[in-house]
Amino acid sequence: MKIKTDILIIGSGIAGLSLAVKLADQFEVTIITKREAVETNTWYAQGGIAAVLSSVDNFNSHVQDTLTAGAGLCRPQVVEKIVRDAPRLIEELVSWGVQFSRQSNNQYDLGREGGHSQRRVVHAGDMTGNELERVLLDKVKSLQKIHLFEFHSAIDLILADKIRPGEEKKCLGAYVYDKNRDEIHTFEAKATVIATGGAGKVYLYTSNPDVATGDGMAMAFRAGARMMNMEFVQFHPTCLYNPGGWALAANRPIPEGKTFLISEAVRGEGGILKRTDNTPFMEKVHPLKELAPRDIVARAIDFEMKRRGDRYVLLDISHKDPAFVRQRFPNIDATCKLYGFDLTSGPIPVVPAAHYFCGGIETSLEGRTSLEGLYAIGEAASTGLHGANRLASNSLLEAVAMGDYAAKELKNKLPRMKQMDLAIPDWDPGSAVSTDEAVVITQNWDEIRRFMWNYVGIVRSNKRLKRAQTRIKLLKEEIKDYYWNFKISSDLLELRNIAQVAELVIESALKRQESRGLHYNLDYPETVESEKKETLLVS
Repeated sequence: MKIKTDILIIGSGIAGLSLAVKLADQFEVTIITKREAVETNTWYAQGGIAAVLSSVDNFNSHVQDTLTAGAGLCRPQVVEKIVRDAPRLIEELVSWGVQFSRQSNNQYDLGREGGHSQRRVVHAGDMTGNELERVLLDKVKSLQKIHLFEFHSAIDLILADKIRPGEEKKCLGAYVYDKNRDEIHTFEAKATVIATGGAGKVYLYTSNPDVATGDGMAMAFRAGARMMNMEFVQFHPTCLYNPGGWALAANRPIPEGKTFLISEAVRGEGGILKRTDNTPFMEKVHPLKELAPRDIVARAIDFEMKRRGDRYVLLDISHKDPAFVRQRFPNIDATCKLYGFDLTSGPIPVVPAAHYFCGGIETSLEGRTSLEGLYAIGEAASTGLHGANRLASNSLLEAVAMGDYAAKELKNKLPRMKQMDLAIPDWDPGSAVSTDEAVVITQNWDEIRRFMWNYVGIVRSNKRLKRAQTRIKLLKEEIKDYYWNFKISSDLLELRNIAQVAELVIESALKRQESRGLHYNLDYPETVESEKKETLLVS
């Protein structure tokens, strides 16, 4: 089946949905998403959106907090633009129907999170992502020019020069696997936008949902788009510790690596990090203690766990009024009880987990990539806002901002685009057959995630990175052989993509011979001024 559209958006999180809404008055927009549309990183976001909305706050403070967290690698003009547009974007979301939490005087109930010098995080309880996704999906489904395809996984981008050698290098759409029909379709578009989110599933322990396999990043790299700063993987300091066991109240098994995020807002409201002997430790690490930037908090927890041989540390907010805790964090409170813990009566066990990719497909602020016809927005993109370490709650802000900027860019550019006179061929399966060795996929998936956690995690070394490099090269060859010999499946596509993203992280980490932000190398423990530059990779 061939489907033609003006704009193809791959992904259904806040970035892709907000872009679609803003384009639907002028263009035919097609959204594909590999699960149900709600199953995105956005849906699981707890904290909120950072914006200057208080009279005691100011833009310069938000800008400086972002630059400080970014450890010298933010692009200042990008930071300035997004921070100043944040209040406008928040009010636009409210006009669409998003209901953020408010105080009794109807002012926004602003939270404070790590690295912020003021309370400036607007939120919807502790389920901000749920609220955003709900409103945006309702709006998308109400607009006639938006066509949504669920359970459709992009395989690879369609390139003009691959169809006709010598033609300009331009993206013309994507080949897409329809899981329900077990068919591969051709989606042809004047412009293609990657909004696929991050790649937390590259690691064994992650706060991300199962969909976060770096599909957009991997596809863009294979197509020749330039990648930036892939070594900077943010580990959220506090996820509920779960070695693999039972959710007690529900009497059901929880698989290994399946973690639940404990929002930074818990620390923002007074939560204290403690060793397993109940002694606090952050006061000797950083002046902001529990509210230090995430890279510092995650490394401090990792250090305490390794020094003492503990498998977790404790997070304690039980000294706060129980009614306040339950009212402020209803979802976290309920989920902790599901696992057999009570936020209000004592500390809970937490560990860091892979959370957010500060690097990605290099883009302009409008989402333009180095490949003509291809745009990227949200976590899959790297604009320079986050630098070497993202400031808490700047991610949803960047996503909605890039959706706004990309919409303006496409409305201006698309009417002037020339249609290429190329007949796009159907997907060629070659001699691929159905597999009878699916265990190869699960084995390789498990191995990648384990060595990435052990060798390319919070603390790295040259020896660990080179071991990971050796393993990923061998596994990529195995996966390549499997990919061309057996028919497409969702699991195979995701395995291929996490292997590609893992290799990009390893290669970028080896190129950076210093420690900066989220990248800490025992062999280069110092931050070096001459290394204050972006890491770029291209296939």
